[in-house]
Amino acid sequence: MISSAEQAILDAANLTAPWELIEQFSVLKREDPEDVSRAADLIAERLARHGVPVEVHRPELFLSIPKSASVTVGDVTLSAKAMAMSARFPGGLRGELVYQPAEYALDADGVLGGDAGEQAVDVRGKIVVSEGFGMPGKVSELERRGAVGVIAVNPGERAHWGICTTIWGSPDLYDLPRKPGVAVINVSAPDGQRLIEWARAGAEASVTTVLDEGWFESPVPVVTIPGQEEPENFVLLHGHYDSWDYGVGDNAVGDATLLEIARVLWANRNQLRRSVKIAWWPGHSTGRYAGSTWFSDAFGLELDEHCVAQVNCDSPGCRWATEYHNVSLMPETEPFAAQIIRDVTGQELHAERPHQAGDYSFNNIGLSGYFMLLSTMPEALRAEKNYYAVGGCGGNIAWHTEDDLLDVADRDILLKDIRIYLLSALRTANSTVIPFDYKLALADFSANLERYQAAAGAHFSFEPLRSELARLGSAVGQLNRLAASLDTQALSAPEVRGVNAAQLRLARALVRVNFTREAAFFHDPAESIPPLPDLAVALELPDAPPERVGFYRTHLMRGQNRIIAALREAQTAVERALNVPVPS
Repeated sequence: MISSAEQAILDAANLTAPWELIEQFSVLKREDPEDVSRAADLIAERLARHGVPVEVHRPELFLSIPKSASVTVGDVTLSAKAMAMSARFPGGLRGELVYQPAEYALDADGVLGGDAGEQAVDVRGKIVVSEGFGMPGKVSELERRGAVGVIAVNPGERAHWGICTTIWGSPDLYDLPRKPGVAVINVSAPDGQRLIEWARAGAEASVTTVLDEGWFESPVPVVTIPGQEEPENFVLLHGHYDSWDYGVGDNAVGDATLLEIARVLWANRNQLRRSVKIAWWPGHSTGRYAGSTWFSDAFGLELDEHCVAQVNCDSPGCRWATEYHNVSLMPETEPFAAQIIRDVTGQELHAERPHQAGDYSFNNIGLSGYFMLLSTMPEALRAEKNYYAVGGCGGNIAWHTEDDLLDVADRDILLKDIRIYLLSALRTANSTVIPFDYKLALADFSANLERYQAAAGAHFSFEPLRSELARLGSAVGQLNRLAASLDTQALSAPEVRGVNAAQLRLARALVRVNFTREAAFFHDPAESIPPLPDLAVALELPDAPPERVGFYRTHLMRGQNRIIAALREAQTAVERALNVPVPS
């Protein structure tokens, strides 16, 4: 139930400032660094107009900005869209076309990517034509198999923009070998059908890709609204302000949402217990989340020590987006997030595991997170319109095309979604105990562990991990009961501080082993990451050749050790909060 104090803050939100920003962004393309800088200036100017102080960081990010692309067969030239991070062939790349059939399927970004591994054909030295988008999993697999170019046949009348690298953010030295070395373009479905027929006939083609690539200064506006009781600890609310073309649904509406929340919370900052940081990211589209990744790198230790949650705001307030299904939530956050949507809208959400996408650049630090895309159109309406799945714009297929214009935004839905995000930030900042239930994360661990054990059979036993999960689950149950008794206390109360310290350490330990493979403060590739990823190979054991079973056992032993070590670290923090003696 919304309290009277909360309702007063929600009622202060309106569409005057946000809609003005949306209108301005609807005539400002936000791909080139100069235009992105102008957009950052507009955000800063509007914050200043409302008396909200903003710090604008100016890092250099590694970006790839598509300028033009085409594919020519004989005397026919078809327009195309180069994928960001495609290899550059301004003079053209010539080669034989080959058709690699694929089915449209969800890829690591949560949008149609197409499975290039089915019905594999010989692609060595050839330009591959294949259904789907030129997304990272498809591109890396085809490059590994020897392709020199990829033409992705998108499912609609428009080709979509996108990015084809698995590298998350600006590359480090570990990442660089994964930088794509092939030309990657997207074409529309009608043009793609022509190319498929040419490929079947063994035609040759020339693919041209023109991109600007390098290190570009990229402004990162950040507002910090100080809490009154515990200003050092904060909620991070964030979204990207660069876009493809005018990008109203992805993500001018999100930028406007953040602006309005900054205005309202700054005016009511005396009612915040913890701080709220609000950040607008560049480099999302042309740098694979480079802005949020830079922030994760530059402020990694502060985030590790003081961030209680990250909340992503992408594509709220779009036309026809009246439902809340496939909402990205880490398991520990689901009851909290569901209650917010219930309180604001009277509707129920349907959650999904967050994809390795959408500026979730903080998993390797171990931040609990919720939301990415929020409202979306009902499945029945999508079917009625014959829309295919996309990764934003509330399900509108204007996503990542020239059609993502002002008419994609919906005023009434936007105001509702603004209030959802506003209440989310407010409650996360003001809850006495960080409002997440890590028993649910552990239950998720256990459910997935049972799947893995069933697949592994007699080849490997996860019994040591089962025991550790049970032990930590019992301790977290006690922690939850203690937390429930502390609601009226100050954040400075010793028991409250102890419980919240344990909540933070639970997040750091559990998120890392459930959502990452790489070390803390590095970044996993933009590829699907299964639950408890170090153990997921157990699902392959039923079909593994006998001579490889020992390698699987070795892998699973190491993975189990990593998870048990994380659980024991969390156990120590929980027992400290419960005043249980900890062995030296």
